[in-house]
Amino acid sequence: MKLGIIGLPQSGKTTIFNALTRGHTPTTASAGRIEVHTAVVDVPDPRVDTLSTMFKLKKTIYAKVTYADIAGLEGGGDKSGISGTLLNQLAQMDGFLHVVRCFADENVPHPSGNVDAARDAAAMESELLLNDLIAVERKLERLIEERKKGGTDKVLNERQTALFTRLHAELSAEKPLRAVEISVEEEKHLSGFGLLTRKPLLILLNLGEGQPAPEIKLTHPCPVVELQGKLEMEIAQLAPEDATVFMQEYGIAEPSLNRMIKISYELLNLQSFFTVGEDEVRAWTIKCGANAYVAAGEIHTDLQKGFIRAEVCAYQDLIDLGGLSEARGKGKLRLEGKEYIVQDGEIVHIRFNV
Repeated sequence: MKLGIIGLPQSGKTTIFNALTRGHTPTTASAGRIEVHTAVVDVPDPRVDTLSTMFKLKKTIYAKVTYADIAGLEGGGDKSGISGTLLNQLAQMDGFLHVVRCFADENVPHPSGNVDAARDAAAMESELLLNDLIAVERKLERLIEERKKGGTDKVLNERQTALFTRLHAELSAEKPLRAVEISVEEEKHLSGFGLLTRKPLLILLNLGEGQPAPEIKLTHPCPVVELQGKLEMEIAQLAPEDATVFMQEYGIAEPSLNRMIKISYELLNLQSFFTVGEDEVRAWTIKCGANAYVAAGEIHTDLQKGFIRAEVCAYQDLIDLGGLSEARGKGKLRLEGKEYIVQDGEIVHIRFNV
Protein backbone atom coordinates (compact mmCIF):
# COMPACT_ATOMS: atom_id res chain seq x y z
CA MET A 1 0.00 0.00 0.00
CA LYS A 2 2.13 2.80 -1.35
CA LEU A 3 1.20 6.37 -2.26
CA GLY A 4 3.52 8.49 -4.37
CA ILE A 5 3.67 12.20 -3.54
CA ILE A 6 4.04 14.05 -6.84
CA GLY A 7 3.85 17.67 -7.93
CA LEU A 8 5.57 20.40 -9.91
CA PRO A 9 8.85 21.88 -8.65
CA GLN A 10 8.49 24.21 -5.62
CA SER A 11 4.99 22.88 -4.85
CA GLY A 12 5.98 21.69 -1.39
CA LYS A 13 6.05 17.91 -1.98
CA THR A 14 8.78 17.28 0.58
CA THR A 15 7.14 19.62 3.10
CA ILE A 16 3.98 17.52 2.84
CA PHE A 17 6.03 14.32 3.04
CA ASN A 18 7.63 15.54 6.28
CA ALA A 19 4.24 16.56 7.67
CA LEU A 20 2.70 13.17 6.95
CA THR A 21 5.67 11.11 8.15
CA ARG A 22 7.05 13.38 10.91
CA GLY A 23 10.28 13.35 8.94
CA HIS A 24 13.14 15.83 8.53
CA THR A 25 13.99 15.34 4.85
CA PRO A 26 15.60 18.53 3.43
CA THR A 27 13.03 20.48 1.44
CA THR A 28 15.50 21.57 -1.22
CA ALA A 29 16.40 19.01 -3.89
CA SER A 30 19.28 18.95 -6.36
CA ALA A 31 18.13 20.18 -9.77
CA GLY A 32 17.67 17.52 -12.41
CA ARG A 33 17.98 14.58 -10.01
CA ILE A 34 15.38 11.91 -9.44
CA GLU A 35 15.15 11.49 -5.69
CA VAL A 36 12.76 9.21 -3.83
CA HIS A 37 12.29 9.25 -0.06
CA THR A 38 9.97 6.72 1.60
CA ALA A 39 8.47 6.31 5.06
CA VAL A 40 5.84 4.06 6.63
CA VAL A 41 3.23 5.66 8.91
CA ASP A 42 0.42 4.37 11.12
CA VAL A 43 -3.17 4.94 10.05
CA PRO A 44 -4.81 6.66 13.05
CA ASP A 45 -7.78 4.59 14.25
CA PRO A 46 -9.39 5.20 17.66
CA ARG A 47 -11.07 1.78 17.41
CA VAL A 48 -7.69 0.11 17.80
CA ASP A 49 -6.97 2.18 20.90
CA THR A 50 -10.38 1.32 22.39
CA LEU A 51 -9.85 -2.42 21.83
CA SER A 52 -6.36 -2.25 23.34
CA THR A 53 -7.70 -0.56 26.48
CA MET A 54 -10.73 -2.84 26.67
CA PHE A 55 -8.66 -6.05 26.61
CA LYS A 56 -5.66 -4.58 28.51
CA LEU A 57 -3.22 -5.74 25.83
CA LYS A 58 0.52 -5.02 25.74
CA LYS A 59 0.87 -4.38 22.01
CA THR A 60 -1.19 -2.16 19.71
CA ILE A 61 -0.45 -2.43 15.98
CA TYR A 62 -2.08 -0.07 13.50
CA ALA A 63 -2.63 -0.38 9.76
CA LYS A 64 0.15 1.17 7.69
CA VAL A 65 0.53 3.46 4.68
CA THR A 66 3.82 3.99 2.84
CA TYR A 67 4.47 7.43 1.38
CA ALA A 68 7.10 8.05 -1.28
CA ASP A 69 8.27 11.60 -2.03
CA ILE A 70 9.10 11.46 -5.75
CA ALA A 71 11.08 14.33 -7.25
CA GLY A 72 11.62 14.72 -10.97
CA LEU A 73 8.24 15.45 -12.57
CA GLU A 74 8.32 18.81 -14.32
CA GLY A 75 4.95 19.09 -16.09
CA GLY A 76 4.31 20.13 -19.68
CA GLY A 77 6.62 17.26 -20.61
CA ASP A 78 8.16 16.46 -23.97
CA LYS A 79 6.73 14.06 -26.52
CA SER A 80 8.97 11.17 -25.46
CA GLY A 81 7.12 10.82 -22.17
CA ILE A 82 8.45 10.31 -18.66
CA SER A 83 12.01 8.97 -18.36
CA GLY A 84 12.47 5.26 -17.70
CA THR A 85 13.95 5.64 -14.21
CA LEU A 86 11.20 7.97 -13.04
CA LEU A 87 8.49 5.91 -14.75
CA ASN A 88 9.70 2.82 -12.91
CA GLN A 89 9.26 4.62 -9.58
CA LEU A 90 5.80 5.91 -10.47
CA ALA A 91 4.63 2.50 -11.72
CA GLN A 92 5.38 0.96 -8.32
CA MET A 93 2.83 3.21 -6.60
CA ASP A 94 -0.72 2.14 -5.79
CA GLY A 95 -1.93 5.73 -6.08
CA PHE A 96 -0.80 9.35 -6.19
CA LEU A 97 -1.07 12.33 -3.89
CA HIS A 98 -0.68 15.36 -6.15
CA VAL A 99 0.56 18.41 -4.23
CA VAL A 100 -0.66 21.63 -5.86
CA ARG A 101 0.90 24.88 -4.73
CA CYS A 102 -1.46 27.58 -3.50
CA PHE A 103 0.88 29.57 -1.22
CA ALA A 104 2.79 32.68 -2.26
CA ASP A 105 6.40 33.08 -1.14
CA GLU A 106 8.80 35.54 -2.76
CA ASN A 107 11.70 33.50 -1.40
CA VAL A 108 10.44 30.44 -3.29
CA PRO A 109 9.61 31.63 -6.82
CA HIS A 110 7.11 29.63 -8.81
CA PRO A 111 8.71 28.07 -11.93
CA SER A 112 5.88 29.48 -14.08
CA GLY A 113 6.20 32.98 -12.64
CA ASN A 114 2.95 33.02 -10.66
CA VAL A 115 0.76 30.78 -8.51
CA ASP A 116 -2.19 29.23 -10.35
CA ALA A 117 -3.52 26.06 -8.74
CA ALA A 118 -5.92 25.13 -11.56
CA ARG A 119 -3.19 25.50 -14.19
CA ASP A 120 -0.72 23.39 -12.20
CA ALA A 121 -3.27 20.65 -11.51
CA ALA A 122 -4.05 20.45 -15.24
CA ALA A 123 -0.35 20.43 -16.18
CA MET A 124 0.38 17.37 -14.05
CA GLU A 125 -2.68 15.52 -15.33
CA SER A 126 -1.56 16.27 -18.90
CA GLU A 127 1.88 14.85 -18.11
CA LEU A 128 0.39 11.57 -16.88
CA LEU A 129 -2.07 11.42 -19.79
CA LEU A 130 0.71 11.94 -22.33
CA ASN A 131 2.78 9.14 -20.80
CA ASP A 132 -0.14 6.70 -20.97
CA LEU A 133 -1.00 7.73 -24.52
CA ILE A 134 2.57 7.00 -25.64
CA ALA A 135 2.54 3.62 -23.83
CA VAL A 136 -0.80 2.63 -25.40
CA GLU A 137 0.35 3.68 -28.88
CA ARG A 138 3.46 1.52 -28.54
CA LYS A 139 1.36 -1.45 -27.41
CA LEU A 140 -0.96 -1.04 -30.42
CA GLU A 141 2.05 -0.95 -32.76
CA ARG A 142 3.32 -4.22 -31.26
CA LEU A 143 -0.10 -5.86 -31.60
CA ILE A 144 -0.30 -4.87 -35.27
CA GLU A 145 3.20 -6.25 -35.92
CA GLU A 146 2.32 -9.52 -34.15
CA ARG A 147 -0.80 -9.90 -36.29
CA LYS A 148 1.18 -9.33 -39.49
CA LYS A 149 3.79 -11.92 -38.52
CA GLY A 150 1.19 -14.51 -37.58
CA GLY A 151 1.81 -17.34 -35.14
CA THR A 152 0.02 -15.56 -32.31
CA ASP A 153 -3.35 -16.19 -30.68
CA LYS A 154 -5.63 -14.38 -33.12
CA VAL A 155 -8.57 -14.09 -30.70
CA LEU A 156 -6.35 -12.72 -27.92
CA ASN A 157 -4.73 -10.27 -30.33
CA GLU A 158 -8.14 -9.00 -31.46
CA ARG A 159 -9.37 -8.56 -27.90
CA GLN A 160 -6.25 -6.67 -26.84
CA THR A 161 -6.33 -4.53 -29.98
CA ALA A 162 -9.95 -3.59 -29.30
CA LEU A 163 -9.14 -2.73 -25.66
CA PHE A 164 -6.08 -0.62 -26.39
CA THR A 165 -7.82 1.11 -29.29
CA ARG A 166 -10.59 2.13 -26.88
CA LEU A 167 -8.05 3.31 -24.29
CA HIS A 168 -6.24 5.30 -26.97
CA ALA A 169 -9.48 7.08 -27.90
CA GLU A 170 -10.19 7.95 -24.25
CA LEU A 171 -6.67 9.26 -23.66
CA SER A 172 -6.75 11.23 -26.91
CA ALA A 173 -9.88 12.90 -25.57
CA GLU A 174 -7.83 13.79 -22.43
CA LYS A 175 -9.80 11.42 -20.22
CA PRO A 176 -7.77 9.71 -17.45
CA LEU A 177 -8.21 5.96 -17.41
CA ARG A 178 -9.34 5.95 -13.77
CA ALA A 179 -12.58 7.44 -15.16
CA VAL A 180 -12.94 4.67 -17.76
CA GLU A 181 -14.97 1.54 -17.01
CA ILE A 182 -12.80 -1.56 -17.45
CA SER A 183 -14.18 -5.10 -17.09
CA VAL A 184 -12.63 -7.86 -14.99
CA GLU A 185 -11.55 -9.65 -18.18
CA GLU A 186 -9.94 -6.48 -19.55
CA GLU A 187 -8.11 -6.01 -16.24
CA LYS A 188 -6.19 -9.21 -16.98
CA HIS A 189 -4.85 -7.72 -20.22
CA LEU A 190 -3.64 -4.64 -18.32
CA SER A 191 -1.94 -6.53 -15.49
CA GLY A 192 1.58 -5.21 -15.00
CA PHE A 193 1.15 -2.55 -17.68
CA GLY A 194 1.57 0.31 -15.20
CA LEU A 195 -0.69 2.93 -16.79
CA LEU A 196 -0.40 5.97 -14.53
CA THR A 197 -3.84 7.54 -15.03
CA ARG A 198 -5.49 4.29 -13.91
CA LYS A 199 -4.11 4.80 -10.42
CA PRO A 200 -6.26 6.60 -7.81
CA LEU A 201 -5.39 10.30 -7.52
CA LEU A 202 -5.88 12.71 -4.63
CA ILE A 203 -5.22 16.44 -5.09
CA LEU A 204 -3.79 18.20 -2.05
CA LEU A 205 -3.96 21.99 -2.08
CA ASN A 206 -0.86 23.19 -0.23
CA LEU A 207 -1.94 26.41 1.49
CA GLY A 208 -0.04 29.14 3.26
CA GLU A 209 -0.75 29.81 6.93
CA GLY A 210 -4.31 31.09 7.35
CA GLN A 211 -4.89 31.05 3.59
CA PRO A 212 -8.39 30.10 2.36
CA ALA A 213 -8.50 27.32 -0.21
CA PRO A 214 -9.02 28.51 -3.79
CA GLU A 215 -11.76 26.95 -5.90
CA ILE A 216 -10.39 24.89 -8.75
CA LYS A 217 -12.50 23.30 -11.46
CA LEU A 218 -11.36 19.85 -12.54
CA THR A 219 -12.26 18.40 -15.92
CA HIS A 220 -12.48 14.95 -14.34
CA PRO A 221 -13.45 14.97 -10.64
CA CYS A 222 -11.21 13.44 -8.01
CA PRO A 223 -10.90 13.94 -4.23
CA VAL A 224 -9.46 17.33 -3.18
CA VAL A 225 -8.23 18.20 0.32
CA GLU A 226 -6.51 21.27 1.77
CA LEU A 227 -3.50 21.36 4.09
CA GLN A 228 -1.34 24.15 5.46
CA GLY A 229 1.80 22.21 4.64
CA LYS A 230 4.47 24.28 6.35
CA LEU A 231 2.44 24.70 9.54
CA GLU A 232 1.59 20.98 9.65
CA MET A 233 5.26 20.06 9.13
CA GLU A 234 6.26 22.27 12.05
CA ILE A 235 3.63 20.63 14.28
CA ALA A 236 4.68 17.13 13.19
CA GLN A 237 8.32 17.77 14.08
CA LEU A 238 7.57 18.96 17.63
CA ALA A 239 7.62 16.78 20.73
CA PRO A 240 4.05 15.63 21.57
CA GLU A 241 3.68 17.98 24.55
CA ASP A 242 4.98 20.96 22.57
CA ALA A 243 2.72 20.07 19.63
CA THR A 244 -0.31 20.11 21.94
CA VAL A 245 0.53 23.61 23.17
CA PHE A 246 1.17 24.79 19.61
CA MET A 247 -2.17 23.45 18.36
CA GLN A 248 -4.04 25.02 21.27
CA GLU A 249 -2.43 28.34 20.42
CA TYR A 250 -3.64 28.07 16.82
CA GLY A 251 -7.03 26.58 17.71
CA ILE A 252 -6.29 23.25 16.00
CA ALA A 253 -8.20 20.27 17.44
CA GLU A 254 -5.91 17.66 15.86
CA PRO A 255 -3.22 17.67 13.18
CA SER A 256 -4.85 17.76 9.75
CA LEU A 257 -2.31 15.15 8.69
CA ASN A 258 -4.29 12.55 10.70
CA ARG A 259 -7.29 13.22 8.46
CA MET A 260 -4.99 13.22 5.43
CA ILE A 261 -3.60 9.80 6.27
CA LYS A 262 -7.09 8.35 6.72
CA ILE A 263 -8.19 9.84 3.38
CA SER A 264 -5.10 8.31 1.73
CA TYR A 265 -6.13 4.91 3.08
CA GLU A 266 -9.67 5.32 1.75
CA LEU A 267 -8.38 6.53 -1.63
CA LEU A 268 -6.91 3.09 -2.26
CA ASN A 269 -10.30 1.47 -1.47
CA LEU A 270 -8.91 -0.16 1.67
CA GLN A 271 -10.48 -1.07 4.97
CA SER A 272 -9.34 -2.54 8.28
CA PHE A 273 -10.38 -5.58 10.24
CA PHE A 274 -9.03 -6.41 13.69
CA THR A 275 -7.62 -9.41 15.50
CA VAL A 276 -7.45 -9.61 19.27
CA GLY A 277 -4.89 -12.06 20.68
CA GLU A 278 -3.50 -12.84 24.09
CA ASP A 279 -1.13 -9.88 24.11
CA GLU A 280 -1.92 -7.71 21.08
CA VAL A 281 -4.65 -6.04 19.07
CA ARG A 282 -3.84 -5.52 15.42
CA ALA A 283 -5.42 -3.78 12.44
CA TRP A 284 -5.07 -5.63 9.15
CA THR A 285 -5.55 -4.12 5.71
CA ILE A 286 -7.67 -5.60 2.92
CA LYS A 287 -9.48 -4.23 -0.12
CA CYS A 288 -13.10 -3.28 0.40
CA GLY A 289 -15.18 -6.25 -0.73
CA ALA A 290 -12.54 -8.86 0.17
CA ASN A 291 -13.81 -12.14 1.65
CA ALA A 292 -12.85 -14.07 4.78
CA TYR A 293 -10.49 -16.34 2.84
CA VAL A 294 -8.49 -13.32 1.63
CA ALA A 295 -8.49 -11.87 5.16
CA ALA A 296 -7.10 -15.15 6.52
CA GLY A 297 -4.23 -14.99 4.01
CA GLU A 298 -3.45 -11.44 5.10
CA ILE A 299 -2.85 -12.70 8.62
CA HIS A 300 -0.85 -15.81 7.62
CA THR A 301 -0.75 -18.20 4.67
CA ASP A 302 -1.26 -21.19 7.02
CA LEU A 303 -4.59 -19.74 8.15
CA GLN A 304 -5.67 -19.48 4.52
CA LYS A 305 -4.51 -22.98 3.59
CA GLY A 306 -6.23 -24.61 6.55
CA PHE A 307 -9.27 -22.32 6.64
CA ILE A 308 -12.29 -23.87 8.37
CA ARG A 309 -14.45 -20.97 9.54
CA ALA A 310 -14.12 -17.32 10.50
CA GLU A 311 -15.49 -16.12 13.82
CA VAL A 312 -16.74 -12.59 13.18
CA CYS A 313 -18.10 -9.83 15.39
CA ALA A 314 -18.98 -6.24 14.49
CA TYR A 315 -16.88 -3.68 16.34
CA GLN A 316 -19.81 -1.77 17.82
CA ASP A 317 -21.51 -4.98 19.01
CA LEU A 318 -18.34 -5.96 20.84
CA ILE A 319 -18.02 -2.54 22.48
CA ASP A 320 -21.70 -2.41 23.45
CA LEU A 321 -21.69 -5.91 24.95
CA GLY A 322 -18.34 -5.60 26.71
CA GLY A 323 -16.42 -8.64 25.48
CA LEU A 324 -16.16 -11.63 23.16
CA SER A 325 -17.86 -14.09 25.50
CA GLU A 326 -20.77 -11.68 25.97
CA ALA A 327 -21.01 -11.21 22.19
CA ARG A 328 -21.05 -14.99 21.71
CA GLY A 329 -23.79 -15.35 24.28
CA LYS A 330 -25.95 -12.80 22.46
CA GLY A 331 -25.33 -14.42 19.09
CA LYS A 332 -23.27 -11.48 17.83
CA LEU A 333 -20.08 -13.54 17.44
CA ARG A 334 -20.97 -15.73 14.49
CA LEU A 335 -19.34 -18.28 12.21
CA GLU A 336 -18.85 -17.45 8.53
CA GLY A 337 -17.41 -19.31 5.53
CA LYS A 338 -14.71 -18.45 2.99
CA GLU A 339 -16.95 -16.32 0.80
CA TYR A 340 -18.19 -14.05 3.58
CA ILE A 341 -17.44 -10.39 2.73
CA VAL A 342 -15.55 -8.87 5.65
CA GLN A 343 -16.87 -5.49 6.77
CA ASP A 344 -14.78 -2.56 7.93
CA GLY A 345 -13.87 -2.73 11.62
CA GLU A 346 -14.99 -6.31 12.25
CA ILE A 347 -13.11 -8.44 14.75
CA VAL A 348 -12.11 -11.67 13.01
CA HIS A 349 -10.73 -14.93 14.39
CA ILE A 350 -9.82 -17.67 11.91
CA ARG A 351 -10.41 -21.31 12.78
CA PHE A 352 -8.00 -23.44 10.78
CA ASN A 353 -6.29 -26.81 10.61
CA VAL A 354 -3.03 -27.45 8.78
